[in-house]
Amino acid sequence: MLRNKSNVTRRSFLKSTAAAGVTAGVSASVGTSLVAPALAQSDLPNPADVLADISVEKYVRADYRELYGMSDAPLWDPDKDWIRTVDWEAVRSDQAGKTVRFAIGAADQESAAEGLVPFEKLSGIQVELVPIPDDSFYDKAIAEFISGNASFDALQFFSPWLGDFAAPGFLARLDDYAEKWALPLDDFYDTYRLNYGYFGDQGLYGIPFDCDIQMVHLRKSYTEQVLGGEIDKWNTVPTYDELIRLSGEMNALEPGVAGVGLMAGRGFWSTYTWEHIAAQYGMDLFDTDWNPIFNNDAGVRAMEVILALQKNAAPGIAGWGWPENRAAWLGGQLASNISWQDSGTQAMRPDQSQIVGDFVTIYEPRAGTDSARFAPPNIAGSTSCVASTSQNPEGAFLMLAFLTTSSIMAMNEANANGVAPGYKSVLGNEHLRIVSQPAEVWAESLNYAWCAPRIPGMFEMEQALGNEINRAVVGQISAKEALDNGAAAWRSIMEKNGFFSSREPFPYSAVEAGVWVGKGKPLPG
Repeated sequence: MLRNKSNVTRRSFLKSTAAAGVTAGVSASVGTSLVAPALAQSDLPNPADVLADISVEKYVRADYRELYGMSDAPLWDPDKDWIRTVDWEAVRSDQAGKTVRFAIGAADQESAAEGLVPFEKLSGIQVELVPIPDDSFYDKAIAEFISGNASFDALQFFSPWLGDFAAPGFLARLDDYAEKWALPLDDFYDTYRLNYGYFGDQGLYGIPFDCDIQMVHLRKSYTEQVLGGEIDKWNTVPTYDELIRLSGEMNALEPGVAGVGLMAGRGFWSTYTWEHIAAQYGMDLFDTDWNPIFNNDAGVRAMEVILALQKNAAPGIAGWGWPENRAAWLGGQLASNISWQDSGTQAMRPDQSQIVGDFVTIYEPRAGTDSARFAPPNIAGSTSCVASTSQNPEGAFLMLAFLTTSSIMAMNEANANGVAPGYKSVLGNEHLRIVSQPAEVWAESLNYAWCAPRIPGMFEMEQALGNEINRAVVGQISAKEALDNGAAAWRSIMEKNGFFSSREPFPYSAVEAGVWVGKGKPLPG
């Protein structure tokens, strides 16, 4: 079940990492060596000159700049952009001439090397890339951690793995470094800071990197044909019952265009779709004693919604993950879609999409029940961590802070490469919103986001549940049986990871605030 984990991350489909993503618009060439010679502090360039080149003009693709008439106006707030507020002379005083080893997917070596050149110039740190085969990243990292002598200082990975890496002590706490170097944690939306950064009440172990949310997207032409008017982002699809009705009508409009797209493939794909919808019906994964309780009325109702939507969906969704969903949406084969936010950003780009100008991303539909809540789902994503065995943990932290800084993350979004920013100052930026259609709804939705806690075993648990949900989707078992089977599997996996015993990692109260950050808030608008 857990083999070849990096194959199942949706981001690996685009072969994109932070270091790789930021180089899309850079014209400098990459040498044959992936390790640059270390520079003495006296040989380093003026930091201001290096920072001036980390700009829209140098980093965002030229065709996208032309398409949207982009100037060099920043897509971020310079006062909150870490690379522009940190004291690089102090960094150099501490770190120049030292080395950081960065674990990276083997396919991303050259682009990562290029993306890290500015960091080496700013810090004087030499970065050595440690390539790991993309299809065995998780297993290789775990094996090296267990050996007690990992060959890397830093790594970025799928955020649901955070508990697997943090609980055994494989990761370094970052609280002191974050305070010393004034990492702007308060600029991250709470859902990312609490779930991609903190490991329960144990401290800060990650810097949020690829910050995801799932959303609902509509094709304008088909939706307006059915409704007879323009789309209202809040009111056109106020409930999932309305999405079922609307997608059913759109399903009959044109051969080859299905009413709705969703991911119901085996493993976590099905779980993520179910979590997305179930959260709106008031589903909680656990009670306050960590008992799985999602096999209740709210969970079953979400299953019923999936089965109803399936009737209006593209053929074969029981085998769909993100690659299949993305291809169908951008290829114009869906009238509506339940997917990640980048389905909206990438749909704007003519080189990626056949539906440019014919779609809109709306606010999350509500459940229309007494237990309903507005809980847009923060699902998947990636985080950046330092190994507890690192030979230079502070240098590793500084490198990761560079890669995740708000300016670079904003330009990743402008390049529509699937690496998503989690900063308030970015998603609220008026210039960024011109090149990211979902950004306004996305930003407001994050104040209400729902997220599964990153506990030990969580990825394995979501895989197991997804296999059962998929069985219900293909008609092998009932919706209730799928959730009952999943709850039993979760309890077994949790027992293996110390829950329900004296080895429990932390109480549920340690993660409760991050599960639904919208609790008690008035609805948007």
